[in-house]
Amino acid sequence: MLAVLKTVLVVEDDHDIRELIVFILEAEGYEVASLDSGREVMLTVQRTSPDMLLLDVRLGDMDGRDICKALKSSPATSQMPVMIVSATHGWGTRHEKQCMADDYLAKPFDVTDLLVRVSDLVNRASA
Repeated sequence: MLAVLKTVLVVEDDHDIRELIVFILEAEGYEVASLDSGREVMLTVQRTSPDMLLLDVRLGDMDGRDICKALKSSPATSQMPVMIVSATHGWGTRHEKQCMADDYLAKPFDVTDLLVRVSDLVNRASA
């Protein structure tokens, strides 16, 4: 269990994947909030101030890279770590780099890899 409860906001439109990520992170001791679309991300981030954001690229209503870029461009949220999650393999296109994400995780993902990366980003944010 974590000494200080860290909060992760998970934004994933696939119900099963979202619930799996929430379950894994809660079992590891994180406080987890989740959304199934992009339209509420900015408001939720302002309201809850999560320690990090785990963000799917292809949401039904928005492109996660656009959300990431907006967060990273705002002084209020620019320091919040963002991990992009996508079934599209091969991170590195110009558009993807422009979103300024802190990390990228390909689906399907390894649970251990997910936990290591989340821990790294949460710890980096609180350092």
